[in-house]
Amino acid sequence: MNDKLTENVDYYLNENGLMVFTEIYHTKRGHCCQSGCIHCPYDYSKKVDPSVPSELQTPWEEDKELEVYDGPIDE
Repeated sequence: MNDKLTENVDYYLNENGLMVFTEIYHTKRGHCCQSGCIHCPYDYSKKVDPSVPSELQTPWEEDKELEVYDGPIDE
């Protein structure tokens, strides 16, 4: 993959100024990073809770339903 990214093709800046990778970028990358990206062409973003850090997500398994914890969070 070419190391140079093109704005509005490979990524765009959202309303908070953060870089968001596009589906084109993810497809060029060639694999899922399992981070729950908004434009994931591998549908991983539909299988995770984006409010939970990726390290705490259960491993991605095609045939397994995602269970989302909806209880209190200890601080």
